[in-house]
Amino acid sequence: MKKIFFLLSSYLLIQSSFSQYDPGKISKKAIALYTQAQERALDDNYTSAAGLLLQAIEADKKYVEAYLALASIYGKIKNYNSSTQFYEKAFALDTAYTLDYKLPYSVHLAGLGAFEKALIAINELLTKKPPKNPSSFEMVQKRKRSYEFAVAYEKNNPDKNYVFAPRNMGPGINSPESEYFPSLSIDGKELVFTRRVNNLNEDFYYSRLNADTWDIARPMEGNVNTPQSEAAQTISRDGQWMVFTANNRVDGFGNYDLYSSYLTPQGWSTATNSGGRVNSDQWDSQPCLSPDKRDLYFASRRLGGLGGSDIYVCHMQTNGRWSEPENLGAGINTTGDDQCPFIHADNQTMYFTSNGWPGYGDNDLFFSRKNVKDTWSKPMNLGYPINTIGDEGTLFIAADGKTAFYASDRSDSKGGLDIYNFELRSDIRPDKTLWVKGIVTDKKTGNGLSSSVELTDLGTGQIISKVQTDEKGEYFITLPVGKDYAFTVNRKGYLFYSGNFLMQGRSPDSTYEKNIALQPIEVNARIILKNIFFDINKVELKSESQVELDKLVLLLMENPGLKIEITGYTDNVGKPMDNLLLSNNRAKAVVNYLIGKNIVAQRLTSKGYGETNPLADNKTEEGRALNRRTEMKVTSQ
Repeated sequence: MKKIFFLLSSYLLIQSSFSQYDPGKISKKAIALYTQAQERALDDNYTSAAGLLLQAIEADKKYVEAYLALASIYGKIKNYNSSTQFYEKAFALDTAYTLDYKLPYSVHLAGLGAFEKALIAINELLTKKPPKNPSSFEMVQKRKRSYEFAVAYEKNNPDKNYVFAPRNMGPGINSPESEYFPSLSIDGKELVFTRRVNNLNEDFYYSRLNADTWDIARPMEGNVNTPQSEAAQTISRDGQWMVFTANNRVDGFGNYDLYSSYLTPQGWSTATNSGGRVNSDQWDSQPCLSPDKRDLYFASRRLGGLGGSDIYVCHMQTNGRWSEPENLGAGINTTGDDQCPFIHADNQTMYFTSNGWPGYGDNDLFFSRKNVKDTWSKPMNLGYPINTIGDEGTLFIAADGKTAFYASDRSDSKGGLDIYNFELRSDIRPDKTLWVKGIVTDKKTGNGLSSSVELTDLGTGQIISKVQTDEKGEYFITLPVGKDYAFTVNRKGYLFYSGNFLMQGRSPDSTYEKNIALQPIEVNARIILKNIFFDINKVELKSESQVELDKLVLLLMENPGLKIEITGYTDNVGKPMDNLLLSNNRAKAVVNYLIGKNIVAQRLTSKGYGETNPLADNKTEEGRALNRRTEMKVTSQ
C-alpha cells in the first residue's frame, strides 16, 4: 500500500491531558468524507481528496485530523502556502494534540522560504516533544541544521533585488516527454539536450535559435542515437566532440560507462567506449569536458572514494589518451553524494550538486573556483531560491556568465521535466566568456600547422586554456573577460607567436578571429615580444612580463644552438638621446633576465634603437603604443 502522509498512523499522536480536541465528538458525516478522501489519496487523486477534506471541514469545523490531512495533501502537491495555512488552523484548535505535526509544518514553511519560522517550529518540537527514536531524532536535527544554515545564509548574503524567475523555453524544445541535461553552444544558437522518448528510451535532440524562437527540436543526426539509452551529454566548446553516459552495453565495463562520439560530415559518429582507464566496474556518469578539452570531469561510485558518489577528473596526455582518474579530494567531495559537475567556459568555475555540504535539504547546487595552483576554493551554496528543500539537478551556464539552464517539473511544464532558463545572482556568476578562433600556418608555405595555443593570465601566470590545433591548423579557444592575457602559439622548429588580450576593466561583446603565420627558425627571423611590459620611462621589467620571458627561455633551451638579439624601441615622446638610452637599457633588462635563467650570455646580444623604425604614426596614442616594443631577432642557428 502506498504511503499516505495524512493518515493518523503516519505520526504518533498522543492525546495530552492538556488537549482540547476530542476526536470522539466529530460528526459522522465529516468522518465519512474523511474516509473517502483517504481512498482517493491512495489512488494519487489528490485534487479529489482535497475537495472531500474541505467538505469534511465544512461539516465539522473542529475536525483537526481533516485540517492536518488537507495540509499534508497540499504539501504533497507543493502548494506550501495552503499547506501551512491549514496546519496553522489545526494548531489553533489544539496545540498539544498537533505537536508532532510541527515537523511537516516546518518543512513546508521551508518550502516557502520562511526559514526563520521553520526554525521556530522545529525548536518547539525539540523542546516540548523530541522524538524518542534515535533515527527520527537525527532526522529532526538534520532539518534544524538546514534551517539554521538557511537563516545564516540569508543574513550573510543579502540581495533583496534578486528575482528568481525561471522561463520555460517553449514548444520548440519542450514536449509532453521529459527533457533534461541542457547544453548550449558557446554562441548561444544551438541547444542540445536529452529527451526520454515514450517514457523509456533516452536520445539526444537539438534545437537552433531562429531570431528569438527555438526551432522544433530534432534527433541528433548520425549514429549516436540508438535503440538503447544515451544521456547526460557534454559537448566540447568547438562543437566537435561529445562525451555521454550509456548503460549495460556489450562493450561496457560497469553498469554505466562514459562514451565518445565525434561530429562528421554525416552527423555524429557511432559511439566508442572511453576505455577501462576512465570507466570502472561501478557507476560512471555525468561527464563534463573543460573548454580546452584537456580535462574530463565526471561522477563515479568507484571503490576508494570519499562517499557514495565523488567527482573525478582525467587529464588529456600528450599521447592523446586520458590519464588515470583523480579524485578531486575532500575540498570538493564529501561522505555524501557529490555529482553533476559542470565546468564553465571560463575554465575556472565549477558547479556541482551535493548532499554532503551544508544546505537546504537534499541535493543542493554549489560552486567552486580554481585557484592558481589548480586547487579548488571551498564550495559555496547557490542559496535560496535556486536551492530548495528538494533535490536540485544539473546546471548549465551560458558563455555570458549570467544565463543558467536547468530541468524542472514546474507548474507550467509541458509534460514531465522541461528545460528552463533563468538569470543567476551576480555574486555566484562565472566570468563572461568570449572566444578566439583562427588558423595557424607556416609563414613561408601557407600550409596549416598543428600547434599548441595557450592563454595565460598575465597577473598570475596561470594557464587558463591550452588547446592543440587540428591538422589544418584550426583552433578555437575560450576567452574569459576581466583579466589580461598572454596569447602564445608554439610549434617545434618555429619561433613562437606572441600576442595579448588586455581585458581588465573591459567587457567587450565581440569575438575574435586571429589567423597566425609562424616563422620557421632561421637567421634574421624576427618576432615582436608583445607581452614585455615596462612602466613609463622605467627600465625594470614588470611582473606581467614573466610569462613571455619564460617562453623565450624555453625556446632557447629547446634550441641550444640558437643565438638571438633583443632590440628595444620607443615612441617619439621626449628627447631622442633619452629614448635611445631607454630602449638600450630595456633590451639589456631582457637579456639579464635570460642570463638569470641560465642562458649562456654568449648566445645573447642587445641593442636599443630609440624612436627609429616606427611601426605606426606617433601622432596617436595607439600608434605610439605600437612603437614602444621589444623584438627578438635570430642571429645564428
